[in-house]
Order: sequence, then C-alpha cells, then structure tokens
Amino acid sequence: MAVSRKAADSASLPYLDPAALHAIGQALSLHAQTVSRVAVACSGGTDSAMLAVHAAHWAAHAGVQLHLFHVHHGLQTPADEWRERVHSLAALLGVPCHSVRTRVDTGRGTGTEAAARTARYDAFAALARFTSVQHVVLAHHLNDQAETVLLRLLRGAGPTGLAAMRSRSERAGVVYLRPWLDVPRSSLIESAARFALSTGWHAVQDPTNSDPRYTRSAVRTLLAPALEARWPGWSATLARHARQSDEAAQVLDEVAHADLQALDPGADGLSFSLQRWRSLSAPRQSLVLRYWLGTQGVRMPSEARLNDWMRQLRGLHANGHDRHMQVHHEGCVLRCVKGRVVLECVGNVSKKDV
Repeated sequence: MAVSRKAADSASLPYLDPAALHAIGQALSLHAQTVSRVAVACSGGTDSAMLAVHAAHWAAHAGVQLHLFHVHHGLQTPADEWRERVHSLAALLGVPCHSVRTRVDTGRGTGTEAAARTARYDAFAALARFTSVQHVVLAHHLNDQAETVLLRLLRGAGPTGLAAMRSRSERAGVVYLRPWLDVPRSSLIESAARFALSTGWHAVQDPTNSDPRYTRSAVRTLLAPALEARWPGWSATLARHARQSDEAAQVLDEVAHADLQALDPGADGLSFSLQRWRSLSAPRQSLVLRYWLGTQGVRMPSEARLNDWMRQLRGLHANGHDRHMQVHHEGCVLRCVKGRVVLECVGNVSKKDV
C-alpha cells in the first residue's frame, strides 16, 4: 500500500525522476530500520539540490528526519548568496538546514581542489556531530564516477584506486552514501528544470565547474565532449569498470584489514608497530599502508611518494625512533615514535556557523 501511494505521489510531482528516486530508496532503505535521521550534502548546485529534493520525498514516506548540510568555503564571491539559496530550498522542502563556514588552507601545496575537499569533509564531520547524524548522502552521479576513473587512470592509480568512488564509504566516523553512481547527470538537469518550473527555485551555478584551470573541470569541458563524440556511452563503460574494480578492491581490503589488525594498531587507529610492519612482504607493506591512510580519511599519495615513505620506514633505527622523519601529506604528518608509526592530523573547521 505504501509503495502504490509513493508511486502516485511521485507521478503527481513531475520533477521527480523515477530512476533517481528508486536509487535513493534502495540505498537508504538499507538503513531505515536503524537510522532515524540522515543528511544530504547540498552545495545548491543542480546535482545536490535534486538529491535534496528526491531524498526529502523518500524521507517523508520512510519516517526518517532529513537534514541539509551546506559548507561555505569562502572561495567564491557569491558564496553567501549560495548559502541563502540552500536555506531557501530547505524551507521549501520543510527540512532543517545547517551551514558551516570553513577555511580552505591552500598553503599546504595540495592545490585548491584538494584543500577544499579536505575542508568540506571536516565540515561534514562537524555538522554530523552537531546533529547526531551518522549517514550523509552525496550527489555524485555516473558522469562524476567516469571522470574520477579517467583522472585516476591518468594519475597512475592502481586496482583499488580505479574503483573510484564507492557507493558506501566511511570517514572520521561518518558513513557516506552515493546512491546515484549509475544515474546520468542529464536526468538530474531535466529534473532541475522541471523543479524550477514547478516551484520557481533555481540551482546555483558555480563557475569553477566549467573553468578548465581546474583539473576536473578540464576533463569535463575539454576531454569529455571529445570522448562522447568518438565513443558514445563512455561514461557508463568507465562506471562499469569502477564497479568491477571495486569488487577486486574489497578483496584487497579484507587482506589489508587483517594485516593491520596484526600490526598492533593503537586504540585511536593512528599508529601501528613498525617492527611488525617490516615483517610483511613489500606488496603487503604498501597495501596495508594505503589501507591505514584510507581509514583515516587521508587521500592516497602517489606511488613514488609512497615508495619513498616505505624506504624511510625500512631504513629507520632498529628501535624505530627517528626525530628527523616527518613526512607531510594532506595536512597530516607521518612520523615514527618509540617503534610506532604515527599519523598526526590537524582539523581546519570553524564551528562558528553550525
């Protein structure tokens, strides 16, 4: 009975895309029995706004409280207007909205895109704690996934990296769900146009999304059109490749998890035994180091950089203590203290606007 009512309701709302709505229902229904609230990360752009719209419809029928999370990076002149636009969308949908202003530290040599990403996830974690939310839904779609696979291929990613974005991941205690990895962006654009006609609300337009000075935007504006012209459907092909790589990556994760548990990890997960790490084969040393960094939400280093870290770790004093080893990466420092490999990270989120 609930299914037929939901179908009738979605039919009366022309801006709801059936496939997109079904994908959200599949992903979130897995958690509906144990979760009373979820959040949607909403920038105010087409993709995340339509995710908010579809998730609000699902939540109303599932009896789950929906929150919108918005991060103000302070990088764009109209950022204040974008925040207000998201709050107006939340009011339109009848759901609470929480925004936080964060500082993007571009002085670490990681680039603006990477720095903004790190700041954004730190902000999501702060908002999740504030609202007691454990699950945050992200609007990454099929085209995003294909772009990610392509970027990682060009950067020389290995089997786990080519899995690209997973439908479910965890970072700093927050579970992130990506239900739209098989939904093309064209469907979301059409949905947004119908929503604008029905409600008068329009998504924001971020100029960096089409600025080829940014790596992902260059792929989207320069490479993607050429690939589409020569190989129509390339996005779906690469997304399928990501799914297959994800299956292989899950097996490798199981091996890495078992190895990490054997390294006497610290209670906080931020350290492990250097001596036990050295007892592993070189491929498993690399595998467990990548896995450990991933569990802490740290972006993967390049192969050359990881090899350099392992060279330093293998060359440390037998007692595993070297005050001169301080490897900086993504706002974190990797060091060795009293025979233990330690990761120290510093957050950069201001909670003033939560």
